[in-house]
Amino acid sequence: MNAALTMAALAYDPPASVTTPLDQVLGYLAWLVTAAGVAGLMIVGTRMAIAVKTGDAEEHLREYLIVMGACVVAAAAGPLVEFVGLATFWNTSR
Repeated sequence: MNAALTMAALAYDPPASVTTPLDQVLGYLAWLVTAAGVAGLMIVGTRMAIAVKTGDAEEHLREYLIVMGACVVAAAAGPLVEFVGLATFWNTSR
């Protein structure tokens, strides 16, 4: 018998006393990352507006792309953690 299938059949479910606080911390981190992304976009937008107002020829596309890349990574982190943490996804014997 395949060892991976045997391990999947005996999947470990951690107790709720462990997962509940971790879920709460992940929820707080998700809100903080969202706030940081919004703040980053507002800061870049403000810098762009000031540069246009003063006539400076600064390049803000790089900053915008960095903030947007960070937002994409942050948005993908939650579903990735949820996918990896699903014990019932691999355990089909229940």
